[in-house]
Amino acid sequence: MKQLFDRDTWIEIFQSIRKNKLRTFLTMIGVFIGIYIYIGLSGASKGLDNGFERQFKSVARNSIFVWAQSTSMPYSGFKIGRQIQLKLPDVEALKKQVPEIMAIAPRNVRGVFGSNPGLITRGLKSGNYSVFGDFPEFTKIASKKIYDGGRFINDDDIEQERKVCVIGERTQKELFDEDEDPLGGYITIDEINFQVVGVHKFVPNSPFDNDSDIYIPFTTYRKLYNTGDNLAWFAIAAYDDADVVKVEEDIKATLRRIHRVDPRDERAIGSFNLGEIFKRIFGFSAGLTFLSLIVGAATILAGVIGIGNILLISVKERTKELGVRRAMGATPGEIKNQIIIESLVLTMLAGIIGIIAGAGTLRLIDSLTQGGDFPYTNPTVPIPYVLGSLFLMVVLGILIGLIPAQRAVSIRPIDALREE
Repeated sequence: MKQLFDRDTWIEIFQSIRKNKLRTFLTMIGVFIGIYIYIGLSGASKGLDNGFERQFKSVARNSIFVWAQSTSMPYSGFKIGRQIQLKLPDVEALKKQVPEIMAIAPRNVRGVFGSNPGLITRGLKSGNYSVFGDFPEFTKIASKKIYDGGRFINDDDIEQERKVCVIGERTQKELFDEDEDPLGGYITIDEINFQVVGVHKFVPNSPFDNDSDIYIPFTTYRKLYNTGDNLAWFAIAAYDDADVVKVEEDIKATLRRIHRVDPRDERAIGSFNLGEIFKRIFGFSAGLTFLSLIVGAATILAGVIGIGNILLISVKERTKELGVRRAMGATPGEIKNQIIIESLVLTMLAGIIGIIAGAGTLRLIDSLTQGGDFPYTNPTVPIPYVLGSLFLMVVLGILIGLIPAQRAVSIRPIDALREE
């Protein structure tokens, strides 16, 4: 340990590096590439995780969206091509038959999927916006950020069929004056007055959010548009420990039984399983991280072995020098420590440069992908991963340095002095 802080030790190390610049560079390149690959791939996988979480941060991870389509098989006396209609009583049936469901929100909408948008007016201002009929449970599946002082639809709104609404930021700007507080104000939806109880914030890049959407109680929507028990689709969230693929299959199987659809008919009930996509993305990311660990470690190991080989050559070239030092009183331990420290310095120097270069590359990629639609952001490597890689390099640097160090101390001083 004392030799590590000795000035002469470091002078000798740097003199050796200066004498053999090309050899030193070639020695370090393997370790540099290994740590660079590791940092790059690990950071890329983290950036993918962060980007996907940002894209869907307002939606539950185990969420599933289910809607009805037309049958592709005849069944129970019904002809092919029958249009299935989801009903409000389906909610209770699904809750009983699929216990893995954490929350389920039946939804209706006007202005999406080809339907005519609602005509919204306020005084002389007007516009066409999407109007959703929702239950409070919807916020357990897709959260809504409401500006201070406002709120989303609640149970009393549903029970009393209140004429209240939650509007979007763009709707507020287009229907209200700039200095006017929309809360408590009124807008007209298809000739019916609704009181504004909240303004929801727009979530950028969210595929399930729009800055002009208007939300009203499901029961009020049913009365306004005379939809009865009909509904457009279900937004469903499964429990975190549930198998979302199986939950999706159970939901569709239950709806086929309820609506007398052939169990083999895959077209009658449509679905989008966001939970499965999350699982695949994070599985791919975990695989990429593991790959970076394997490839990086293998490359670092190959580079460290290269350092060991170069140091063996260096020891042979310095045989006479080592003999003189032994003859002047240097102990085998001092000679061994000198070689090990040199191995460690080369390994750590190459590793630190690789970490800096990898971090710089990730920063460049992050700046190039900002503001795009691709789900990728903030590609970083956790500090424990970086510290772990440095620890690996220290261990390998010491171990590989033992080989040339042992070769150096095995040379007898008298034989070294005879070396020409």
